[in-house]
Amino acid sequence: MRVPYLIWATGEYGSANHGRSNATVALRLARKLLRDGFMDVRVCTPRGRVLQSDELDELKPAKELDAMAKGQQRGNRETKKPKKEKAKVIAAAPSRKDVAWQPDFGPGKKK
Repeated sequence: MRVPYLIWATGEYGSANHGRSNATVALRLARKLLRDGFMDVRVCTPRGRVLQSDELDELKPAKELDAMAKGQQRGNRETKKPKKEKAKVIAAAPSRKDVAWQPDFGPGKKK
């Protein structure tokens, strides 16, 4: 069984080492050890970061990420720029570029 969160505490009469499977349980145990009088309580995260007793609140956001569904998690990648829209060319339609525009001045009689 893999235990990603390791908790160790040093007290007046000795030390204690524990392993827990998720952040909420590890945080709960670390706070209990502090209440019980252990002076130095540390938690090692799965990424190898060691949190001191005053940094334990940093475990809380990890709990919220674990509870989110995988589709709801946001990545930290930058969003791509939208592509420039191109005018669609239809091969069957005749091109209007060849015909030069001439203004229409009304009926063709001159005085």
